[in-house]
Amino acid sequence: MGRKFRMYYLLCILIGVLAGVALFWTRYIRSRKQYVRLDERYQHLKQEKEIVSGFIHNLMEGPSEDLDRAELRRRIARSSILGTSALSACVFERGEDNILRSVAVEGLFPPQKQGKNANPARYDTRAKYLEYVMKSERYAMGESIIGAAAQGCEAILVADAENDPRIVQLSDSSLRVRSLIAAPMVHRQRVMGVLAVANPSDGSQFTTSDLSLIQSFAEQAALMLHNADLMTLQIEKKKMDFDLTLASNVQGFLLPHAFPDNPNLEIDARYRPAKQVGGDLYNIFSLDENRVGVVIADVSGKGVSASLLMAICHTHLRHCYRVSDSPAEVLRAVNREMFAEVRQDMFITITYAIIDLAKDSITLARAGHELPLLFRAAAQGKEPDVERIGSEGMALGMVPSKIFDRIIADKTVPFGAGDIFCLYTDGATEVANQAGEEFGADRFAAEVRLSHALPVRQINETMLARVEAFAQTANLPDDLTIITIRHL
Repeated sequence: MGRKFRMYYLLCILIGVLAGVALFWTRYIRSRKQYVRLDERYQHLKQEKEIVSGFIHNLMEGPSEDLDRAELRRRIARSSILGTSALSACVFERGEDNILRSVAVEGLFPPQKQGKNANPARYDTRAKYLEYVMKSERYAMGESIIGAAAQGCEAILVADAENDPRIVQLSDSSLRVRSLIAAPMVHRQRVMGVLAVANPSDGSQFTTSDLSLIQSFAEQAALMLHNADLMTLQIEKKKMDFDLTLASNVQGFLLPHAFPDNPNLEIDARYRPAKQVGGDLYNIFSLDENRVGVVIADVSGKGVSASLLMAICHTHLRHCYRVSDSPAEVLRAVNREMFAEVRQDMFITITYAIIDLAKDSITLARAGHELPLLFRAAAQGKEPDVERIGSEGMALGMVPSKIFDRIIADKTVPFGAGDIFCLYTDGATEVANQAGEEFGADRFAAEVRLSHALPVRQINETMLARVEAFAQTANLPDDLTIITIRHL
């Protein structure tokens, strides 16, 4: 009995050992298979990472080498072929009209649109036919596989394209589609285009791994195209800033840096452009020991175009004011010179005045400009009377000489001791507050009248402060110029 029990006991131990060994080997083999699969997955991800890294490296060389956008597109298509071993690739960019256009092709990418002129018989040679079908590719959003990828913002894999009804097959054998992937190029939810590859070089079909690669390529391509757009904008902005600085410097040379040193006149002028360059012009200059010329002008619009037109006007004016003592005749001569140079949508309002201290008078001609103000000297403690100096005239460049010359005329008014002569552009009167109410010419005249006893420099400073306070901003929407002259 004891011997049988021992044999039974040993047998149980042996069975337990064998079961343990079997369980160990089962678990070992299972873990080994899992390890192999994980290693294969790791090697696959590593290879995919290297491919994507190589793709990114090729693209990032573009900006550093100052490649243009066309070359960057070609590099995207070329890198896609190298990364997937496809026979052809195409980059489609989305235009402002939401049309996807072929902008870069590597290899013979099969068009996915049967054009009405895509019959090979219509072309002299096969090369011309292929050139046409490659260049004519354009798709609306949602049209064909290309448009569907863009509209759905999702990559599409057509593994077996020969049996897929969505695929367009052309009669030319070199343009047959065996397998195709189309992936949208999306950056910050903006669809910039589609990256598509066709036909693996080994004759097989594209796989989900290829789809993952092309998706990664498309994401990086969208980022690089976005960065290229930003770089282009920055370069254009720098060029524009340089041009604006140059135009501003030129305009600075045109404006007077000092006023005539006449003991009988107290002169001050303030100019505030709405942008870096403006469309206002003023000048104060000596004609002789008793006469001072005063010019104020405003071009319709503002910015570079207005400043350039104003520079032309300034040049003509400097030439013409020497030919006559009549302001109206001077402006007639300027209009004759400039009428052909002014665009139909632009014009210049201008006032030219001559202060004659020997005659204590002001003679002026006004071509559509704001009415000048004349504040008559008042007794101590009283406010001066205000006179708006009206005269006939139309803006420069608006009508031909036969009309302009007939309308414009000189106006002469007395200018005695203590009188104040004030000219301004509409930037001082048309500025509006938050309620939409304009500052207005009446308010402007009233404010100058209140501060008439101050030196003219302080009068102008006070007027600028009042206008800015009314508008509740120092960034005024239009160019502003104020000239104030007191007869001492």
